[in-house]
Amino acid sequence: MGVQWLLVCHGLVTLLVLVSFLCGQWPIFDGTPIQRINHFLHFGICDYFQRFVGFVFGAKGTNAIQSVEYFCCDRPNPILQVLYIAIIGGTYYLVATSSFRYIPGYYIGEVHRYISFFAVCVGVLLFLLTSLSDPGTVKSDNVSVYLSAYPYDNVIYSEKECSTCKIPKPARSKHCSICGRCVARFDHHCGWMNNCIGERNIHYFMAFLFWHTLLCIYGTVAIGLILAGQIKEFRVIDILTVYYGVENSYVSLSPHIIQWLVGAYNTQILLMMFLAIVALLIAGFFGYHAKLCLTNTTTNEV
Repeated sequence: MGVQWLLVCHGLVTLLVLVSFLCGQWPIFDGTPIQRINHFLHFGICDYFQRFVGFVFGAKGTNAIQSVEYFCCDRPNPILQVLYIAIIGGTYYLVATSSFRYIPGYYIGEVHRYISFFAVCVGVLLFLLTSLSDPGTVKSDNVSVYLSAYPYDNVIYSEKECSTCKIPKPARSKHCSICGRCVARFDHHCGWMNNCIGERNIHYFMAFLFWHTLLCIYGTVAIGLILAGQIKEFRVIDILTVYYGVENSYVSLSPHIIQWLVGAYNTQILLMMFLAIVALLIAGFFGYHAKLCLTNTTTNEV
């Protein structure tokens, strides 16, 4: 059991690092250890690595590192899009290969083999719609439409020209330095989508967050039902109470059942924990943006 608990701890630490790296800049993590880990992973490690490369290879090595950093962080690139596809595809593959053999089960029907695939496809579709849609690019031929839709209040927004695009800058718009364009009702640039989030695709973005929250909750519950069915099928509670004399109570049975599950279904346990944590993260991010939408505010205006 020592090795199994070591694997569980390793999985939790890996998950903490992954969540911190990917989500540590979200507003809900301000002032938390996750934000500090994120800062170290994004800036601390890079700074030490750049110093090491500069010490070993000199100016050429430093310039090469800076070129890579510019491509990854300051220009549009599909790195996080590929990572999203890898995460959702890899997670579905692990769930299918490790858990579909137990479907149908005592508490879950065979239809969930197909529902899960459909749910993942809808999630990918929303991802593509958000990534490929126009966020509301302000151009010379449509700037008058946005100027009338978003008039200046002369308090927060006053009449001005975008110094890069050389066109009038509508209220609530912003020039995205990564995409190199002005976006109407600019919310933020999303690296996961490799696209800005603005007036014309915020609804796709919100649908993406909402659906993926439901998708992760669905996966967590489905795996939980599979494990509950295995406990029922193998009559684990009866064996513990009748043959081993364990008291038939939640407090007494729980450690033994968890021990059995970790030993026999460690992959499913880790997947369930991963999906549950990701569901909480995305739900928090969705709630934050839902509040902004209800108050007619953008992330850029907070």
